[in-house]
Amino acid sequence: MDTVYLKGLEIFAYHGVNPEEKEDGQRFVLDLAMKADLSAARRSDDLNDTVNYAAVRKTVERAFTGAKYDLIERAAQAVCDAVLAEHPRVQEVTLLLKKPEAPMNAVFDYAGVEITQKREEG
Repeated sequence: MDTVYLKGLEIFAYHGVNPEEKEDGQRFVLDLAMKADLSAARRSDDLNDTVNYAAVRKTVERAFTGAKYDLIERAAQAVCDAVLAEHPRVQEVTLLLKKPEAPMNAVFDYAGVEITQKREEG
């Protein structure tokens, strides 16, 4: 199994439990690793034989901004579900969702969550 990466994707969205997070929004950073069999693309040099990361970016942005979630865990799940639903070559997706401006009175790089979702068999 091969891996396609989309790292450092910045999206402005309205997720969080605090009212100001849902009203003002904030920047999030997403890192995706998508497992797929890319052997056909390695032979053909044809975009149709791989995971089109430009198309994945559109899916991710639509799924991530389509609702206002309290928890980044739920937002991350929505993204993973959408990637698997819309990109049949992807067999597994791991998403590291970073919230660099989480409202905490501390110095930190980011708060975040990482989830892995595999395609259902059958």
